[in-house]
Amino acid sequence: MLTSQRNKYLETSIQTATPAQLLVMLCDGAIRFCRGGIEAIKSNKYDEANNNLCRAQEIISEFIVTLDRQSPIADNLSRLYEYFNFRLIEANTKKLAAPAEEVLGYLLELKETWIQAAKLANQGSGTSHG
Repeated sequence: MLTSQRNKYLETSIQTATPAQLLVMLCDGAIRFCRGGIEAIKSNKYDEANNNLCRAQEIISEFIVTLDRQSPIADNLSRLYEYFNFRLIEANTKKLAAPAEEVLGYLLELKETWIQAAKLANQGSGTSHG
């Protein structure tokens, strides 16, 4: 029963979130999967690493797909996200934690940026996902 209550809470949270809040949630997921991939690589659990790193890539790919192409920073964000996926693929294929650790650092910074954007949007500035 606890699991169904938690799932209902998450479903409601997602349905009522602003675009900026959704980006923060997605970023949290990418961070979680990236960390899981790093730990799995360090523990020589390569199937688990592959699963986690692929899930992180899927979230980052979603960032690319949902970019507002009219935004002046869209091209730069797209290139940044593509770089993240390139490094995650490198970590996965070479079984190296360092490329994924680099992406993790960037994702943590990006999350803080989206949190600030969400605050600005709540203040009525209308900031949206580049």
